[in-house]
Amino acid sequence: MRKPRIAVVLDENTSSGGTHYEAAKGYFLSVSNAGGVPFGVPYLSEVVDVVLAEFDGLVSVGGRFAYPDDWYVDNACSKAPPSERFEIEKAIVEGFLERNKPVLGICAGMQMLACLNGCRLTPDLRESNPTALEHDKRGYFHPIDIVQGSRLAEVIGKPRIEVNTFHREAIAQLSQAVRACAYAEDGIVEAIEISTNNFAIGIQWHQELLAGIDHPGNRLFASLVEASS
Repeated sequence: MRKPRIAVVLDENTSSGGTHYEAAKGYFLSVSNAGGVPFGVPYLSEVVDVVLAEFDGLVSVGGRFAYPDDWYVDNACSKAPPSERFEIEKAIVEGFLERNKPVLGICAGMQMLACLNGCRLTPDLRESNPTALEHDKRGYFHPIDIVQGSRLAEVIGKPRIEVNTFHREAIAQLSQAVRACAYAEDGIVEAIEISTNNFAIGIQWHQELLAGIDHPGNRLFASLVEASS
């Protein structure tokens, strides 16, 4: 039986001119370990229809780039640079959601899922919430509580886990189409799911960086591949 083909939207070096594609090897290793076959997706308009037709699942990866101003709360805009990634990824994610194909959004990928379904972001969570935990520190871990009865709870199998944290932007306003399914202790949304889709989960942390260790969050990739089969 053919292994599920999983598209992985590449990131780029936005902080140094956007001249190179980038992607942590952990995304590809995680998909492979879970039994899928991962493929990197560049920012070319002609690949969109191919990805939608020929791939079984999607990983929308992390990154730092600006979303449209109306994706942020009133009187706010991103401090990050723009990226060619946005339009291509938006078309792919929308296409997968319309076709009810599985999507796993990680960090910026979660924010894409959220905003395509009516949520709004804050461009700087520490500025908007000075009492928030440290969320933008590579290598730092903090606990999150997973909402019982959610798809994420079913996947993870634990009510609380430790996750890494490396993000400046965060969901500030939820829409009725999006369910928050995990929170940090300071109330920051750490995971979402789109209830109208069979598998559309977004996580704020970087699970791909934990590919080489025994971590319950790695079950997300197994569930993505299973849902793509």
